[in-house]
Amino acid sequence: MTSSPSPEPSPAIADLPVDEVRHRIEALVARCGPGLPVAHVELGQALGRVLAQDVHSPFSVPPHDNAAMDGYAFDGGALRHGDGAMALQIIGRALAGAPWAGTLAAGQAVRIMTGAVMPAGADTVVPQELCETDGAALRFARDAVAIGANRRRAGDDLCAGGLALARGERLGAAALGLLASLGQTQVAVHQRLRVAVVSTGDELLQPGQALRAGAIYDSNGAMLAALVRQLGCEWVDPGAAPDQPQALAERFTAAAAQADVVISTGGVSVGEADHTRAALAQTGELGFWHVAMRPGRPFAAGLLHRHGQAPALFLGLPGNPVAAMVSFLVFAREALLRLAGCRADVATLPPPVRARTRQALRKRPGRTEYQRAVLRPVAGGLPEVDVAANQSSAVLSAMVGANALVVLPHAQGGVQAGDEVDVLLLDALT
Repeated sequence: MTSSPSPEPSPAIADLPVDEVRHRIEALVARCGPGLPVAHVELGQALGRVLAQDVHSPFSVPPHDNAAMDGYAFDGGALRHGDGAMALQIIGRALAGAPWAGTLAAGQAVRIMTGAVMPAGADTVVPQELCETDGAALRFARDAVAIGANRRRAGDDLCAGGLALARGERLGAAALGLLASLGQTQVAVHQRLRVAVVSTGDELLQPGQALRAGAIYDSNGAMLAALVRQLGCEWVDPGAAPDQPQALAERFTAAAAQADVVISTGGVSVGEADHTRAALAQTGELGFWHVAMRPGRPFAAGLLHRHGQAPALFLGLPGNPVAAMVSFLVFAREALLRLAGCRADVATLPPPVRARTRQALRKRPGRTEYQRAVLRPVAGGLPEVDVAANQSSAVLSAMVGANALVVLPHAQGGVQAGDEVDVLLLDALT
């Protein structure tokens, strides 16, 4: 899982800026063949799946004008005439699912509940708490309500035939609720993208094995499997690989036969036991390696060849766990979502929020930095962000306690306490 310490870059190694890396990964994604096949699944099984076809509304939503709150429905035009309080006669009651049948005449009102169909002749609802009643007599102040108030119009949400959801949408709770409101029982989605995670290193043990001197447990495998699943992809476990070039190449080949994307962790630096790039050269092609970022400088991307098929995307993440997680969120997340069928606007990183840092932050220009932090709201002002004191890429506990990443751009130097910075919310990245 861990890789050898990264030396200072030599003239032969060009550290690519983060934006350039994104463009190159996008080009590799474009070479990975046609989109995933389409499957029709029950609505209850569609959470996290990617919509494969546009969905149009078969009817208007809501299908009729209805009351936005409990009160009394009447013709709001009467508000224009007369002085003093409005006095109306209550002649009926309308409930959600049980409309009042009839047409209101001047001077009449219907008791109405939220969601009930607006009676014919009524266009306004006065809230019940603003009214006085005495039997069938209703009174309220004329200025208590405006004409047309508290009425939801038919089609306010969707018009019949209108686009409800566009293909490439990642189906969350709101989207599934919208589909249910259209009476849908099934939805066309892409088959799940299969993602294999290969942890590398002779020092790795799996949880449950006896700890031995010089060994560590594989945290990256569990962490990356969770990130893959949170994106709605299918995790494939080809097993960890030792620090042996041939064994690693064989593991990559086997993983590519089972998955659409192969993610490795560790072995992408320049140490004697870092064999990922050599293994990739045997089984595919290397697109690039080394990124001008911290944490996560040792990062490789390329393609793995597959007989008779389009190549599988390969992403080689650093071995240190924080660097592996940040690299996944910054680069792998978007690539996986694009390959899963998401539109570009769905797959790309969400925009950062602005916050004030409570500490001075040291940074040198020439690389993008992602610093673990805790973002807190501030009443009436920008939120504040506290950056973790220990930014070591091996300290995963600081990531557990973080809810955000402070983003310090490529050309920026250090910042002072109180300066504004860009912040990525971790919850928005999964």
